[in-house]
Amino acid sequence: MQVVLCTTPVAEAERIARALVDERLAACVNILPRVTSVYRWQGAVEQDDEALLVIKTRAECLDGLDKAMRKLHPYEVYELLALPIQGGHQPYLDWLTKETER
Repeated sequence: MQVVLCTTPVAEAERIARALVDERLAACVNILPRVTSVYRWQGAVEQDDEALLVIKTRAECLDGLDKAMRKLHPYEVYELLALPIQGGHQPYLDWLTKETER
């Protein structure tokens, strides 16, 4: 199981989150509506207000999730970082597995 982090424009966050859950690529997506991102892009330091998606999924879904993001995400280079889940409340982990089965 994985927690995947992805920043996106605030206006796009809910649309992307719903699509991932609808397609069973994620069991749940939390939207943190306002994060400030400071980053280097094309030689300049940039700063933007974004939303942070916290996506709960299975490792088996990562390829499909990345493929879906290529269509859904407006950025040319988007953040998609998968972090392994080492443990957790077993009923929640069971639910996560069930909700991401196709």
